[in-house]
Amino acid sequence: QVQLVESGPGLVQPSQTLFLSCSVSGGSITTNNYFWNWIRQPPGKGLEWLAAIGSSGGIFANPSLKSRTSISRDTTKNQITLQLNSVNPEDAGVYYCTRYSGWFTHDYWGQGTQVAVSS
Repeated sequence: QVQLVESGPGLVQPSQTLFLSCSVSGGSITTNNYFWNWIRQPPGKGLEWLAAIGSSGGIFANPSLKSRTSISRDTTKNQITLQLNSVNPEDAGVYYCTRYSGWFTHDYWGQGTQVAVSS
């Protein structure tokens, strides 16, 4: 059973950089044909896909956030990391780590980590 656990600071100040980690267990992030994603949900809004990193390390990012977003991985720790620069109040919400297995299916989700942006 694959498990994803997100972690982050909870609160970040405007203009600062947000770092979130996703620890994966029960499967390797280098296993072929999977993509590991960050998705967020602002309060009262729908889900927004942010970025993905594939099993071979290929990176994809939401064009609307590409200039502020970076996704990376640590294969020794089996972790995925999201970096979001210059955060603003609109970046607040719940951030999820997911595994995409194809056919428009995110088959595993973390429990989400809440991010607030405030000074």
